[in-house]
Amino acid sequence: MNTIHKPCSSKKATLFKCVVFLGLVSLTAISIADEQVAADKRVSESSHYAGGGREQGTAVKESRDEYDELALTGGRTGKTQSPEQAKTTGSQSHTPNTDFWFYLADVELFRDDDRDGYFSGIDLLFDADTVYTAADVYAVVYLSFEGGPWNEYAVTEDFTLFGATSDDDYVIVTDLLSGYPTGSYDILIELLDALDSSLLAVIGPEDTSALGFLPLEDMNRDTPFDDGHTIIVHDGGGGSLSWLLLLLLVTMSLARRRRYAPAGF
Repeated sequence: MNTIHKPCSSKKATLFKCVVFLGLVSLTAISIADEQVAADKRVSESSHYAGGGREQGTAVKESRDEYDELALTGGRTGKTQSPEQAKTTGSQSHTPNTDFWFYLADVELFRDDDRDGYFSGIDLLFDADTVYTAADVYAVVYLSFEGGPWNEYAVTEDFTLFGATSDDDYVIVTDLLSGYPTGSYDILIELLDALDSSLLAVIGPEDTSALGFLPLEDMNRDTPFDDGHTIIVHDGGGGSLSWLLLLLLVTMSLARRRRYAPAGF
């Protein structure tokens, strides 16, 4: 005589399994919703170093930067700036000063845990020069996703340029934590006067290939799908719970894949 096992039969053991399953589904839905809200914000952490290059630079500050959702469409004429960075307001109306220029900009990418060719770490070094003996400046750095608008992602402290020496470079090492889809990015650096925020010099992908076509993604997307752990489900009484848990795991996997798909897919 064949016995049909129903997920929500009157048996106490099966009823308990159903309650556990429904609880897992609810927690998963809440977790996915919370992660989606968090993904709308761009979050990164940066370490700043002044002078001495990548090896001997002096630590200036550690920052955790949060911005609105990444702008994906539109031209590059309008830069997306954080309200907190009020000192950059109005810089776009000025023409770069010929007394200042960028001598060098270089990028090294790091951390690719899922080995897909896209990195979640940016090591940016730049060196600006001036005709003056000394000048106090700061820089604002932007990312552009797939040729879209510029999105601010880091702001330096004020630092001093000493003529055309190579001892006044600046390094920003950034971990992209969330809010940056997998794709090709460009970097733009604005150099501004520390006194009045007037624009002094700009360097971007049109000036050097080092700042263009950078394969990036945030750390949430840089996680291997198979982390080496095996999930074993033991079920001593009917097979209904095992199938339900399997369905739940497949649903979670598909939800994560849809959420992390690049824009336009």
